Amino acid sequence: MKTQRFTVALTAINLVVMLVVLFLIISASKPDVAPVVRGKAFELVDEQGRVRAEIKIRQADHDVKMPDGSKGYPETVILRLIDSKGGPNVKISATEDGSGMVLGGDAGYVQVLSRTADPTVKLNSKSGKEQVFRIE
Repeated sequence: MKTQRFTVALTAINLVVMLVVLFLIISASKPDVAPVVRGKAFELVDEQGRVRAEIKIRQADHDVKMPDGSKGYPETVILRLIDSKGGPNVKISATEDGSGMVLGGDAGYVQVLSRTADPTVKLNSKSGKEQVFRIE
């Protein structure tokens, strides 16, 4: 009778240990995921340490002269995807007065601006040819 009680007790202890280990294995395989990642900027770098993608906020610069002759630039949230040579191939920005996008490559770039009263799409080739589309 003593042997039978000992066997039952040992089986119960083994079952409890097995359940605890199984619970720990299941809970360890599900990593905690943060619901929100917060920061001032986000950068992805390649194996050589070069920044290849970034999301950041650029502060307003009221003194900068823009290509269209206007002065000043508002605070901007910008996403840049950068090629291996350091050139930005994709730029998407958002400001208080609108947004813009530039898609670039070796042959030239496409620019879409919706920051002014006159939204534009500009095609520009590396050879210097340019075509601008505006709503008339």
